[in-house]
Amino acid sequence: MLYKKKSPLLIFLLPGIILMFLFLYKPFVENIINSFYDMTSVIKMPGQEWKFLGLDNYKKLFSDPKIRIAIANSLKMMVLAVVFQVGIAFLLAVLVSLIKTGQQIFRTVYFFPIVISATAIGLLFKLFYNYNGGMLNQIRLAMGKEPINWLSPSLAFIMVSIPTIWSYVGFYFVIILTGLNAIPEEIYEAAAIDGCSRWKQVLYITIPLIRGVMCTCVTLAVTGALKVFDLPWVIVPKGAPQGVTHFLGTYMYEQTFSISNIDYGSTIAFVIVILGVIVSKIVSTLMKPDKNL
Repeated sequence: MLYKKKSPLLIFLLPGIILMFLFLYKPFVENIINSFYDMTSVIKMPGQEWKFLGLDNYKKLFSDPKIRIAIANSLKMMVLAVVFQVGIAFLLAVLVSLIKTGQQIFRTVYFFPIVISATAIGLLFKLFYNYNGGMLNQIRLAMGKEPINWLSPSLAFIMVSIPTIWSYVGFYFVIILTGLNAIPEEIYEAAAIDGCSRWKQVLYITIPLIRGVMCTCVTLAVTGALKVFDLPWVIVPKGAPQGVTHFLGTYMYEQTFSISNIDYGSTIAFVIVILGVIVSKIVSTLMKPDKNL
């Protein structure tokens, strides 16, 4: 064994454990407790009593029309994230992996949106979608067409989804490209000698060998879709128009901080965590890497 005495290691692990307890596990437990009470303030003052509601907030979830919209939008975003975020990232990574020199340029270009603030990206796309003077409507006017309200109830979800998906393609691209570069080149050379086409090499060699990497990307994509907040909130605050662009993250924030319905917001936050655990478990089970590879 590398270390015979484990006690010195605990000294280095202890600060991390304390921080995780204070800023992760303790708030999570408090959040669950808050969901069972009628919270009239963020902090319980001395002598103040909160009414015990039991499961009332959880029952309210089944009769709240906005939570149904938020869940539906989050599930749709989940599918879009897997298909487009991970899918496009995979295609780009496969194409770039064929380039022997200059891969770093593509890594930088595709990863660049990640380093930009989500608020800045949201404001940028909001300007694109602006009815008066927005870039998209300026193009339509130049083509002799009438401007469109890009954030109307029928288009708002699509318009919000585009920057949300685009901003994280580079993140998954870098992860997948790293996995592709770890595959020995000799495998592809042997397949090419046997007459295997490039498409078949991707299908029967690349995908099976990076299944673990793809599982990680899909898990991150679906759990990330459940907590989408910043971009939609900047582009269409409070689920506008008419609440059709609410996601679980935005609806939780609105209930907690805009309406000060803290206990119901805590309930929604708990639901987000539970859904995230369930979905990630399903994904990891379905995409479990083959141990024989």
